[in-house]
Order: sequence, then structure tokens, then C-alpha cells
Amino acid sequence: QLIFQSILEEFVFSLIQVFQEEMPLQEKMRILIQKRYEFVEKNPEFPNFIHNEIKRNAEFMQHNKKVFDKIASSGIFEEAHIAQQKGEMRQIDMFHITMLIMSNCDFPFISRNFHISTQELTEEEITEKLSEHRHIVSDMLMNYLFPNTTHS
Repeated sequence: QLIFQSILEEFVFSLIQVFQEEMPLQEKMRILIQKRYEFVEKNPEFPNFIHNEIKRNAEFMQHNKKVFDKIASSGIFEEAHIAQQKGEMRQIDMFHITMLIMSNCDFPFISRNFHISTQELTEEEITEKLSEHRHIVSDMLMNYLFPNTTHS
């Protein structure tokens, strides 16, 4: 548990650094999506661990709420709200943005064994497909969140 806790905190603090940099919101969001996907790619047991800890241990979430409160204090939510008001970003609640990012970045790894079995993929093939999927997820989410913008 302590290892995952320290990995999570390191990940969150790396996001805070990005959120506090002077760059367009779209770039921050693209980096967030890519970092989340890469984080789960490097720690594929992380989504299952979090799910189990939430069910098992209420204190786990209390501690992590403090970690995530630091994201809120970075100003990223206010920046997103301003972009939404200007019409640069789709009008969508941060709850839904979080759910979109988590589900699209986490579920490919949760369902990994399902795809290996049902599609008869080798380890090499699933690894390649999951790596390809990172780009699909990033493009899809960016096009959804910023529909009036050309994305590279």
C-alpha cells in the first residue's frame, strides 16, 4: 500500500507541476491524458488496487483526498471553467471530465486479460495495441473536450 501511495503522490505532483506552467489549457489537458495513460501503463495493477482500497479502507480515501485537493488548488479547474465560458472548451462538469479520463486510461489495462483471451492475443500484441490505444484515447478526448480546435 505504501508503495502505491508514494507512486500516486509522485504522479499527482507531476500533474500539479504541469498545471502551474504557463502553457495553453489544451496542452495541459493533452499532457494530463498522456501522463495518466503512461502512469497506468507503467503500473497496470493501480486501477484494481485503488478500487480494492476504496472498498476496504475509508482512511485511504481521506488521505488521498488531501493529495487531490492539491490539484484543485493548482488553478486548473478555474482555468477550465474560463475556457468553457469563452467557448474554447466543451461545457462539461469536472466530474465528467475526470470520469472520461480515468475510464479511458484505466479500463484498457483492467480489461487486458479479457482481450488476450477473447482475441487470442500474445503479450507482444496486447502491449502493441495498448500502446496504439494511448494515441486514440488522447485524440478522442482532446477532440471531445475542445471541439472547435484543430489538434495535432
